[in-house]
Amino acid sequence: MTEEVLFQKGTTLVRRQRLEPGETTGWHVDPYFRVSVVLHGDSLELEYRDNGERKQLRVTPGQVDLDEPTLRPHRALNTGSAYEEVTIFFRDHEDAPHQPAA
Repeated sequence: MTEEVLFQKGTTLVRRQRLEPGETTGWHVDPYFRVSVVLHGDSLELEYRDNGERKQLRVTPGQVDLDEPTLRPHRALNTGSAYEEVTIFFRDHEDAPHQPAA
């Protein structure tokens, strides 16, 4: 997994993230609203740490989603081709971590 902060000013942070096939993100929570734009990829799986629940997600390049905050610990697994997204995080204060580890 690679992650690059593209822009950061005040409470807004823009990040590019890439997951190769079979790679996962770390366990984290998403305490802020965010807008995600899929650049490449076709499928992801979300795994929840509290009960092992898994959700399959189909994605397409150009897909844009507004994601609501959640404090439920989870991680993403790339179950398809190389996945890349750009995400804009709307944090509550300037130094807040955009996806705190859980």
